[in-house]
Amino acid sequence: MAKNGTQRRNDKGWKALKRSSQDIVEASHVPVTEQTKAPAYRLAFDDADFLCREELRPVRLQLELLKPDMMLSEYGIQSTVVFFGGARIPEPGKKAWAAKNDVQKKNLEENAKYYDEARKFASIVSQHSAEQNYKEYVVVTGGGPGVMEAGNRGAVEVGAPSIGLNIVLPHEQAPNEYVTPDLCFNFHYFAIRKMHFLMRAKAIAVFPGGFGTMDEMFESLTLIQTKRMEPIPFLLFGRKFWTNVINFEELANQGTISPDDIDLFHFIDTADEGWSLIQRHYEL
Repeated sequence: MAKNGTQRRNDKGWKALKRSSQDIVEASHVPVTEQTKAPAYRLAFDDADFLCREELRPVRLQLELLKPDMMLSEYGIQSTVVFFGGARIPEPGKKAWAAKNDVQKKNLEENAKYYDEARKFASIVSQHSAEQNYKEYVVVTGGGPGVMEAGNRGAVEVGAPSIGLNIVLPHEQAPNEYVTPDLCFNFHYFAIRKMHFLMRAKAIAVFPGGFGTMDEMFESLTLIQTKRMEPIPFLLFGRKFWTNVINFEELANQGTISPDDIDLFHFIDTADEGWSLIQRHYEL
């Protein structure tokens, strides 16, 4: 026992040194003087103003990489299935809140079918994850509304945990109610968030979306194309949507990508098609 009567150990064994968290408690009990009120007196790791200084950006980047990775590892999650897709895609029968005109309203409501496909796909994936004690093939989304909500919702409907990687934005982004609370993270840096999407990915499902979805999609494809990432099932839900908004064939015709690069992904329309591709790839 330590002199203060507390046993200095944790679940991993004996710890001779006092925990930093204990110092935070004790520092709050010091007498209030001009010296202890000054910013200079604050513990560096408990000083939000200091941690937010421009010079501390490398430290903040490291913390955003470390915190989710450590917590996911402690939870036992070894692999994930990634869901990318638009925050503005409504649930079927719900108002397309982001529509600015009749054309957008019509298109968003038509693409609402992919909310249902994302929800179903997440349920199928999560049922297989249950067979792996929720260590493998865990659903991970951006944590927000639209397709992201559908992914987390599909998981929770079959009793499975799911991950939400939120990010601070001026609009559209707050955790949806279906993310497992212990697996709901928040980010400042887009780059670190995207790393966490891919670090454990065994498959990537991309549903209709906007700039954010395309940013995530093309960065992931680039990593696979350049062999910085293993080739994994890469599923583009909504053949009509994707072939209308991006002319992949013309990219190949122009010579800016190889014709073989088109084989890095698959156009599909249903959750069952997506799961079949994953099954074949991993011989499940």
